[in-house]
Amino acid sequence: MTQAAAAEERIVHIDGFGAKSGVVRSLGINSEAAMRAAVDLINSEGGVKLADGATGKIKFEYYDDRCVAEEGISIVRRMAAGPTLIGVGPSCSNVTEPLYGILQKKVGDSKDSGLQFPIFTDVAIKIGLAKISEWSFRNVPSETEMYTSLYKWVKQTHPELKTIYAGVEENFSHSRASWYAVQKEAAPAAGFEIKGETKWLVDDTNFAQQVREIKAAAPDVLAVVAHSFTTCGLLKEMDRQHVKVKMLVGLTSSAIQETLTNCGKVAEGLTIPTSFALLTPAAKAANERVAKYNGTLDIHSAGTYEAMFILKKVIEEQGVMAKPDTVQADREKIRNGLASLKTTDGLLGTIDRTADREAVKPYLYIAAKDSKWVVMHDLIKTKQAAN
Repeated sequence: MTQAAAAEERIVHIDGFGAKSGVVRSLGINSEAAMRAAVDLINSEGGVKLADGATGKIKFEYYDDRCVAEEGISIVRRMAAGPTLIGVGPSCSNVTEPLYGILQKKVGDSKDSGLQFPIFTDVAIKIGLAKISEWSFRNVPSETEMYTSLYKWVKQTHPELKTIYAGVEENFSHSRASWYAVQKEAAPAAGFEIKGETKWLVDDTNFAQQVREIKAAAPDVLAVVAHSFTTCGLLKEMDRQHVKVKMLVGLTSSAIQETLTNCGKVAEGLTIPTSFALLTPAAKAANERVAKYNGTLDIHSAGTYEAMFILKKVIEEQGVMAKPDTVQADREKIRNGLASLKTTDGLLGTIDRTADREAVKPYLYIAAKDSKWVVMHDLIKTKQAAN
Protein backbone atom coordinates (compact mmCIF):
# COMPACT_ATOMS: atom_id res chain seq x y z
CA MET A 1 0.00 0.00 0.00
CA THR A 2 1.48 3.34 -1.06
CA GLN A 3 1.08 6.55 0.91
CA ALA A 4 -0.72 8.05 -2.07
CA ALA A 5 -3.30 5.24 -2.06
CA ALA A 6 -3.78 5.53 1.69
CA ALA A 7 -4.42 9.26 1.37
CA GLU A 8 -6.77 8.95 -1.58
CA GLU A 9 -10.51 9.16 -1.06
CA ARG A 10 -12.93 7.71 -3.59
CA ILE A 11 -16.69 7.72 -4.00
CA VAL A 12 -18.54 4.41 -3.59
CA HIS A 13 -21.83 4.79 -5.42
CA ILE A 14 -24.72 2.81 -3.87
CA ASP A 15 -28.18 4.01 -4.87
CA GLY A 16 -31.59 3.30 -3.35
CA PHE A 17 -35.07 3.21 -4.82
CA GLY A 18 -38.60 2.56 -3.63
CA ALA A 19 -42.11 3.96 -3.29
CA LYS A 20 -42.09 7.56 -2.08
CA SER A 21 -45.50 8.40 -3.51
CA GLY A 22 -48.92 6.75 -3.53
CA VAL A 23 -50.67 4.86 -0.74
CA VAL A 24 -47.51 2.99 0.32
CA ARG A 25 -45.22 6.04 0.14
CA SER A 26 -44.12 5.63 3.77
CA LEU A 27 -42.13 2.55 2.69
CA GLY A 28 -39.76 4.55 0.53
CA ILE A 29 -39.70 7.59 2.80
CA ASN A 30 -38.61 5.54 5.80
CA SER A 31 -36.15 3.47 3.77
CA GLU A 32 -34.49 6.61 2.43
CA ALA A 33 -34.16 7.99 5.98
CA ALA A 34 -32.67 4.68 7.17
CA MET A 35 -30.25 4.61 4.24
CA ARG A 36 -29.16 8.18 4.92
CA ALA A 37 -28.66 7.50 8.63
CA ALA A 38 -26.56 4.39 7.95
CA VAL A 39 -24.47 6.03 5.22
CA ASP A 40 -23.73 9.09 7.34
CA LEU A 41 -22.68 6.88 10.25
CA ILE A 42 -20.41 4.74 8.05
CA ASN A 43 -18.81 7.79 6.44
CA SER A 44 -18.35 9.59 9.76
CA GLU A 45 -16.56 6.57 11.19
CA GLY A 46 -13.97 6.42 8.42
CA GLY A 47 -15.93 5.15 5.45
CA VAL A 48 -15.09 1.95 3.60
CA LYS A 49 -11.61 0.49 3.20
CA LEU A 50 -10.88 -0.22 -0.46
CA ALA A 51 -8.58 -2.89 -1.88
CA ASP A 52 -5.52 -0.69 -2.36
CA GLY A 53 -5.83 1.04 1.00
CA ALA A 54 -7.75 4.06 -0.26
CA THR A 55 -10.76 5.30 1.70
CA GLY A 56 -14.19 4.99 0.13
CA LYS A 57 -17.01 7.33 1.12
CA ILE A 58 -20.50 6.15 0.22
CA LYS A 59 -22.60 8.48 -1.90
CA PHE A 60 -26.18 7.72 -2.84
CA GLU A 61 -29.28 8.98 -4.54
CA TYR A 62 -32.73 7.68 -3.64
CA TYR A 63 -35.26 7.38 -6.46
CA ASP A 64 -39.05 7.19 -6.34
CA ASP A 65 -40.36 4.28 -8.43
CA ARG A 66 -43.96 5.03 -7.32
CA CYS A 67 -44.51 1.29 -6.79
CA VAL A 68 -44.72 0.94 -10.59
CA ALA A 69 -42.77 -1.87 -12.26
CA GLU A 70 -41.86 0.12 -15.37
CA GLU A 71 -40.50 2.96 -13.22
CA GLY A 72 -38.38 0.60 -11.13
CA ILE A 73 -36.94 -1.12 -14.21
CA SER A 74 -36.13 2.24 -15.81
CA ILE A 75 -34.38 3.43 -12.64
CA VAL A 76 -32.22 0.30 -12.46
CA ARG A 77 -31.28 0.49 -16.13
CA ARG A 78 -30.05 4.05 -15.49
CA MET A 79 -28.09 2.88 -12.45
CA ALA A 80 -26.49 0.10 -14.46
CA ALA A 81 -25.43 2.58 -17.14
CA GLY A 82 -23.56 4.72 -14.60
CA PRO A 83 -21.12 4.33 -11.71
CA THR A 84 -23.55 2.71 -9.25
CA LEU A 85 -22.14 -0.53 -7.84
CA ILE A 86 -25.40 -1.93 -6.44
CA GLY A 87 -29.03 -0.89 -6.11
CA VAL A 88 -30.84 -1.17 -2.76
CA GLY A 89 -34.60 -1.62 -3.17
CA PRO A 90 -37.39 -1.67 -4.15
CA SER A 91 -40.35 -1.36 -1.76
CA CYS A 92 -43.00 -3.25 -3.71
CA SER A 93 -43.05 -6.91 -4.72
CA ASN A 94 -44.92 -6.06 -7.92
CA VAL A 95 -41.84 -4.03 -8.89
CA THR A 96 -39.29 -6.53 -7.60
CA GLU A 97 -40.57 -9.56 -9.51
CA PRO A 98 -40.43 -8.11 -13.04
CA LEU A 99 -37.24 -6.21 -12.14
CA TYR A 100 -35.44 -9.42 -11.22
CA GLY A 101 -36.63 -10.75 -14.57
CA ILE A 102 -34.47 -8.29 -16.53
CA LEU A 103 -31.32 -9.40 -14.69
CA GLN A 104 -29.04 -12.14 -15.96
CA LYS A 105 -30.52 -15.38 -14.65
CA LYS A 106 -27.31 -17.34 -14.13
CA VAL A 107 -23.93 -15.72 -13.58
CA GLY A 108 -21.52 -16.32 -16.44
CA ASP A 109 -24.17 -17.33 -19.01
CA SER A 110 -22.86 -15.73 -22.21
CA LYS A 111 -26.15 -16.44 -23.97
CA ASP A 112 -28.12 -14.37 -21.43
CA SER A 113 -28.05 -10.64 -22.20
CA GLY A 114 -29.78 -9.70 -18.93
CA LEU A 115 -28.31 -6.96 -16.75
CA GLN A 116 -25.25 -8.00 -14.76
CA PHE A 117 -26.08 -5.64 -11.95
CA PRO A 118 -26.64 -6.62 -8.29
CA ILE A 119 -29.86 -5.72 -6.49
CA PHE A 120 -30.18 -5.95 -2.70
CA THR A 121 -33.86 -5.76 -1.84
CA ASP A 122 -34.66 -4.30 1.54
CA VAL A 123 -38.47 -4.14 1.68
CA ALA A 124 -40.38 -6.24 -0.89
CA ILE A 125 -41.24 -9.48 0.89
CA LYS A 126 -43.25 -11.72 -1.47
CA ILE A 127 -41.90 -15.24 -0.97
CA GLY A 128 -39.29 -16.85 -3.21
CA LEU A 129 -38.38 -13.97 -5.49
CA ALA A 130 -34.58 -14.05 -5.20
CA LYS A 131 -34.44 -17.37 -7.05
CA ILE A 132 -35.31 -15.51 -10.26
CA SER A 133 -31.76 -14.25 -10.78
CA GLU A 134 -28.32 -14.92 -9.30
CA TRP A 135 -27.82 -11.13 -9.25
CA SER A 136 -30.71 -10.66 -6.81
CA PHE A 137 -30.48 -10.71 -3.01
CA ARG A 138 -32.91 -9.86 -0.23
CA ASN A 139 -32.73 -8.74 3.37
CA VAL A 140 -36.35 -9.38 4.27
CA PRO A 141 -37.89 -11.88 6.71
CA SER A 142 -39.41 -15.22 5.76
CA GLU A 143 -43.19 -14.94 5.90
CA THR A 144 -43.53 -18.70 5.52
CA GLU A 145 -41.61 -19.29 8.73
CA MET A 146 -43.24 -16.41 10.59
CA TYR A 147 -46.89 -17.26 9.83
CA THR A 148 -46.39 -21.01 10.23
CA SER A 149 -45.07 -20.26 13.70
CA LEU A 150 -47.71 -17.63 14.48
CA TYR A 151 -50.74 -19.79 13.67
CA LYS A 152 -49.32 -22.69 15.68
CA TRP A 153 -48.84 -20.34 18.62
CA VAL A 154 -52.36 -18.93 18.28
CA LYS A 155 -53.82 -22.43 18.24
CA GLN A 156 -51.79 -23.48 21.27
CA THR A 157 -52.64 -20.39 23.32
CA HIS A 158 -56.25 -20.02 22.14
CA PRO A 159 -57.56 -23.54 21.44
CA GLU A 160 -61.13 -22.18 21.48
CA LEU A 161 -60.49 -20.42 18.15
CA LYS A 162 -61.57 -22.73 15.34
CA THR A 163 -62.24 -20.80 12.14
CA ILE A 164 -60.48 -18.18 10.04
CA TYR A 165 -61.56 -15.83 7.25
CA ALA A 166 -59.39 -13.47 5.22
CA GLY A 167 -59.65 -10.01 3.76
CA VAL A 168 -57.15 -9.69 0.90
CA GLU A 169 -55.71 -6.73 -1.01
CA GLU A 170 -56.23 -8.61 -4.24
CA ASN A 171 -54.24 -6.42 -6.64
CA PHE A 172 -51.09 -6.10 -4.48
CA SER A 173 -48.51 -8.81 -5.17
CA HIS A 174 -47.27 -9.17 -1.59
CA SER A 175 -50.77 -9.29 -0.10
CA ARG A 176 -51.94 -11.96 -2.53
CA ALA A 177 -48.87 -14.10 -1.99
CA SER A 178 -49.04 -13.75 1.78
CA TRP A 179 -52.57 -15.14 1.86
CA TYR A 180 -52.77 -17.62 -1.00
CA ALA A 181 -49.19 -19.00 -0.82
CA VAL A 182 -48.43 -18.62 2.90
CA GLN A 183 -51.25 -18.02 5.38
CA LYS A 184 -53.89 -20.06 3.57
CA GLU A 185 -51.59 -23.05 3.98
CA ALA A 186 -50.21 -22.22 7.44
CA ALA A 187 -53.60 -21.67 9.11
CA PRO A 188 -55.19 -25.06 8.26
CA ALA A 189 -51.89 -26.81 8.99
CA ALA A 190 -52.22 -25.39 12.50
CA GLY A 191 -55.79 -26.68 12.80
CA PHE A 192 -57.96 -23.78 11.60
CA GLU A 193 -60.94 -24.18 9.29
CA ILE A 194 -60.89 -21.62 6.47
CA LYS A 195 -64.29 -20.01 5.93
CA GLY A 196 -63.29 -18.12 2.79
CA GLU A 197 -62.04 -14.68 1.83
CA THR A 198 -63.24 -11.27 0.72
CA LYS A 199 -61.25 -8.99 -1.57
CA TRP A 200 -60.52 -5.34 -2.32
CA LEU A 201 -57.95 -3.17 -4.09
CA VAL A 202 -54.97 -1.36 -2.58
CA ASP A 203 -56.46 2.10 -3.16
CA ASP A 204 -60.08 1.25 -2.23
CA THR A 205 -61.81 3.42 0.36
CA ASN A 206 -65.21 1.72 0.71
CA PHE A 207 -65.36 -1.62 2.55
CA ALA A 208 -69.06 -1.90 3.37
CA GLN A 209 -69.66 -5.01 1.25
CA GLN A 210 -66.52 -6.74 2.48
CA VAL A 211 -67.51 -6.19 6.10
CA ARG A 212 -70.97 -7.63 5.41
CA GLU A 213 -69.27 -10.72 4.00
CA ILE A 214 -67.07 -10.99 7.09
CA LYS A 215 -70.15 -10.69 9.30
CA ALA A 216 -71.92 -13.45 7.37
CA ALA A 217 -68.92 -15.77 7.68
CA ALA A 218 -68.68 -15.09 11.44
CA PRO A 219 -65.07 -16.33 11.81
CA ASP A 220 -63.19 -16.60 15.07
CA VAL A 221 -60.05 -15.15 13.45
CA LEU A 222 -59.89 -12.53 10.72
CA ALA A 223 -56.66 -12.29 8.73
CA VAL A 224 -56.42 -8.76 7.33
CA VAL A 225 -53.93 -9.38 4.55
CA ALA A 226 -53.41 -5.80 3.51
CA HIS A 227 -51.16 -2.79 3.91
CA SER A 228 -51.80 -0.05 6.42
CA PHE A 229 -54.10 2.17 4.35
CA THR A 230 -56.75 -0.43 3.54
CA THR A 231 -56.26 -2.31 6.82
CA CYS A 232 -57.40 0.82 8.64
CA GLY A 233 -60.23 1.38 6.18
CA LEU A 234 -61.57 -2.12 6.78
CA LEU A 235 -61.23 -1.99 10.57
CA LYS A 236 -63.00 1.37 10.73
CA GLU A 237 -65.86 -0.02 8.65
CA MET A 238 -66.07 -3.07 10.93
CA ASP A 239 -66.35 -0.70 13.87
CA ARG A 240 -69.08 1.29 12.11
CA GLN A 241 -71.08 -1.87 11.41
CA HIS A 242 -70.39 -3.24 14.92
CA VAL A 243 -68.74 -6.36 13.50
CA LYS A 244 -66.32 -8.04 15.89
CA VAL A 245 -64.12 -11.12 15.74
CA LYS A 246 -62.23 -12.84 18.53
CA MET A 247 -58.80 -12.21 16.99
CA LEU A 248 -57.26 -10.08 14.25
CA VAL A 249 -54.09 -11.15 12.39
CA GLY A 250 -52.35 -8.57 10.24
CA LEU A 251 -49.92 -8.50 7.32
CA THR A 252 -46.23 -8.11 8.16
CA SER A 253 -46.14 -4.85 6.21
CA SER A 254 -48.72 -3.35 8.58
CA ALA A 255 -46.49 -3.85 11.63
CA ILE A 256 -45.56 -0.15 11.46
CA GLN A 257 -46.33 3.06 13.32
CA GLU A 258 -48.49 4.30 10.46
CA THR A 259 -51.06 1.59 11.21
CA LEU A 260 -51.43 2.70 14.81
CA THR A 261 -51.58 6.36 13.84
CA ASN A 262 -54.22 5.89 11.15
CA CYS A 263 -56.29 3.13 12.74
CA GLY A 264 -56.43 4.32 16.34
CA LYS A 265 -58.46 2.19 18.70
CA VAL A 266 -60.00 0.03 15.95
CA ALA A 267 -56.63 -1.75 15.58
CA GLU A 268 -56.75 -2.96 19.18
CA GLY A 269 -55.55 -6.57 19.37
CA LEU A 270 -54.23 -6.69 15.80
CA THR A 271 -51.46 -9.33 16.00
CA ILE A 272 -48.60 -9.49 13.50
CA PRO A 273 -45.28 -11.34 13.22
CA THR A 274 -42.39 -8.96 12.63
CA SER A 275 -38.62 -9.01 12.30
CA PHE A 276 -38.17 -5.68 14.06
CA ALA A 277 -38.89 -4.19 17.47
CA LEU A 278 -37.03 -1.86 19.81
CA LEU A 279 -35.66 -4.72 21.90
CA THR A 280 -31.88 -4.48 21.57
CA PRO A 281 -29.41 -1.66 22.15
CA ALA A 282 -28.51 -1.77 18.45
CA ALA A 283 -32.16 -1.39 17.40
CA LYS A 284 -32.74 1.50 19.80
CA ALA A 285 -29.60 3.33 18.69
CA ALA A 286 -30.49 2.85 15.01
CA ASN A 287 -34.02 4.09 15.65
CA GLU A 288 -32.67 7.30 17.19
CA ARG A 289 -30.39 7.89 14.21
CA VAL A 290 -33.16 7.35 11.66
CA ALA A 291 -35.51 9.67 13.57
CA LYS A 292 -33.01 12.50 13.03
CA TYR A 293 -33.71 12.15 9.31
CA ASN A 294 -37.48 12.34 9.80
CA GLY A 295 -37.96 8.61 9.34
CA THR A 296 -39.21 5.66 11.34
CA LEU A 297 -37.39 2.39 11.79
CA ASP A 298 -39.71 -0.58 11.27
CA ILE A 299 -39.82 -4.07 9.72
CA HIS A 300 -39.05 -2.53 6.31
CA SER A 301 -36.60 0.31 6.92
CA ALA A 302 -34.64 -1.86 9.37
CA GLY A 303 -33.79 -4.02 6.35
CA THR A 304 -32.40 -0.96 4.58
CA TYR A 305 -30.31 0.09 7.57
CA GLU A 306 -28.87 -3.41 8.01
CA ALA A 307 -28.16 -3.72 4.27
CA MET A 308 -25.78 -0.77 4.26
CA PHE A 309 -23.55 -2.32 6.92
CA ILE A 310 -23.69 -5.68 5.17
CA LEU A 311 -22.51 -3.98 1.98
CA LYS A 312 -19.68 -2.20 3.83
CA LYS A 313 -18.46 -5.57 5.06
CA VAL A 314 -18.73 -7.19 1.61
CA ILE A 315 -16.97 -4.30 -0.15
CA GLU A 316 -14.06 -4.47 2.27
CA GLU A 317 -13.76 -8.26 2.19
CA GLN A 318 -14.04 -8.61 -1.59
CA GLY A 319 -11.40 -6.05 -2.54
CA VAL A 320 -13.56 -3.48 -4.29
CA MET A 321 -11.57 -0.63 -5.87
CA ALA A 322 -14.33 1.92 -6.63
CA LYS A 323 -12.50 3.33 -9.65
CA PRO A 324 -14.16 4.44 -12.90
CA ASP A 325 -12.52 1.57 -14.80
CA THR A 326 -13.43 -1.13 -12.23
CA VAL A 327 -17.20 -0.58 -12.03
CA GLN A 328 -18.28 -3.90 -13.57
CA ALA A 329 -15.54 -5.85 -11.82
CA ASP A 330 -16.61 -4.27 -8.52
CA ARG A 331 -20.25 -5.20 -9.17
CA GLU A 332 -19.19 -8.79 -9.72
CA LYS A 333 -17.14 -8.78 -6.51
CA ILE A 334 -20.10 -7.45 -4.52
CA ARG A 335 -22.40 -10.05 -6.08
CA ASN A 336 -19.97 -12.84 -5.27
CA GLY A 337 -19.49 -11.55 -1.75
CA LEU A 338 -23.22 -11.41 -1.05
CA ALA A 339 -23.66 -14.89 -2.52
CA SER A 340 -21.01 -16.32 -0.20
CA LEU A 341 -22.52 -14.99 3.02
CA LYS A 342 -23.93 -17.58 5.41
CA THR A 343 -24.89 -15.14 8.16
CA THR A 344 -25.02 -11.38 8.66
CA ASP A 345 -25.46 -9.11 11.64
CA GLY A 346 -28.95 -7.72 12.20
CA LEU A 347 -30.51 -5.26 14.62
CA LEU A 348 -32.22 -8.09 16.53
CA GLY A 349 -29.43 -10.64 16.19
CA THR A 350 -27.86 -12.96 13.63
CA ILE A 351 -29.54 -13.24 10.23
CA ASP A 352 -29.10 -16.52 8.36
CA ARG A 353 -28.60 -16.49 4.60
CA THR A 354 -30.05 -19.24 2.38
CA ALA A 355 -28.57 -20.79 -0.74
CA ASP A 356 -31.15 -18.98 -2.88
CA ARG A 357 -30.01 -15.56 -1.59
CA GLU A 358 -32.82 -14.97 0.89
CA ALA A 359 -32.64 -14.03 4.57
CA VAL A 360 -34.04 -15.84 7.59
CA LYS A 361 -34.33 -13.15 10.24
CA PRO A 362 -35.09 -13.29 13.97
CA TYR A 363 -38.75 -12.47 14.61
CA LEU A 364 -41.42 -12.08 17.27
CA TYR A 365 -45.14 -11.39 17.56
CA ILE A 366 -46.50 -7.96 18.38
CA ALA A 367 -50.03 -6.69 18.97
CA ALA A 368 -51.71 -3.29 19.06
CA LYS A 369 -52.51 -2.36 22.65
CA ASP A 370 -53.66 1.15 23.63
CA SER A 371 -52.30 2.54 20.34
CA LYS A 372 -48.86 1.02 20.92
CA TRP A 373 -47.13 -2.11 19.64
CA VAL A 374 -46.41 -4.52 22.47
CA VAL A 375 -44.52 -7.80 22.34
CA MET A 376 -46.85 -10.79 22.67
CA HIS A 377 -44.30 -13.56 22.25
CA ASP A 378 -40.54 -13.06 21.92
CA LEU A 379 -39.25 -16.02 19.92
CA ILE A 380 -35.78 -14.54 19.92
CA LYS A 381 -35.42 -14.98 23.67
CA THR A 382 -37.17 -18.36 23.48
CA LYS A 383 -34.68 -19.66 20.91
CA GLN A 384 -31.72 -18.22 22.79
CA ALA A 385 -32.85 -19.98 25.97
CA ALA A 386 -33.26 -23.24 24.07
CA ASN A 387 -29.71 -23.00 22.76
